[in-house]
Amino acid sequence: MVAATRFFHVDHLRVQIYQSEADMAEDVAAIARQYLHSVLQQQDTAAVLLATGNSQLKFLDALIALGGLDWSRITLFHLDEYLGISADHPASFRRYMRERVEQRVYPRRFHYIAGDTLEPLTECDRYTQLLQAQPLDLCCLGVGENGHLAFNDPAVANFQDSYSVKLVKLDTANRQQQVNTGQFPNLDSVPQYAFTVTLPLICSAKKILCLAPESRKAQVVKTMLQGTINTDCPASILRQQPQANLFLDQNSASLL
Repeated sequence: MVAATRFFHVDHLRVQIYQSEADMAEDVAAIARQYLHSVLQQQDTAAVLLATGNSQLKFLDALIALGGLDWSRITLFHLDEYLGISADHPASFRRYMRERVEQRVYPRRFHYIAGDTLEPLTECDRYTQLLQAQPLDLCCLGVGENGHLAFNDPAVANFQDSYSVKLVKLDTANRQQQVNTGQFPNLDSVPQYAFTVTLPLICSAKKILCLAPESRKAQVVKTMLQGTINTDCPASILRQQPQANLFLDQNSASLL
């Protein structure tokens, strides 16, 4: 394991900083594997909620490369999906998860949000029932440049949300981020609506590992950790979660 160069707490949130994104990914992968191994020693199956995005790529590769996990006992979910795109669309989160995770580890089950459903509200209900059928043992996620977790942008984030899964309109900053990271060619091609798991459901996970590398995340990390806890920066809710860990590299921690 690669040790963090610095760690501290902000309220209840443990923060760990690494020399590089590669070091961060390697250590978080080892932490996730060790935790899931201990969960599977105590119970028959585990449930894990995963995120997409560039912040997860090295981590997922490292976790899979480590081996040593019985994925046939692990049920997987994902945090969000665009409304109206197929599972084969280049930017589909179902495609991301299928190619980068499911087809490499063959989990017990991977439950996907059907972004191209004809009945979006019914799909919200269906996915809610799947998520509520078993407690989440682990949630792995990133932080958006506008402070979102999953697709809980500031305008739609609700710390006391009564829904577990909902349909939301994406703000312009979020949609532009998808263009900037190469997911879509231009702003007009980014869907305006998406499905998202809500903040209370995320916070219900028994352990939360949040990865936020790269210099483009430096400002939101500063706001998240040094601003007030409110929905102007939805990720600030993690400061109230003692089971949560935030992992940074030197670039994303540069403004702290």
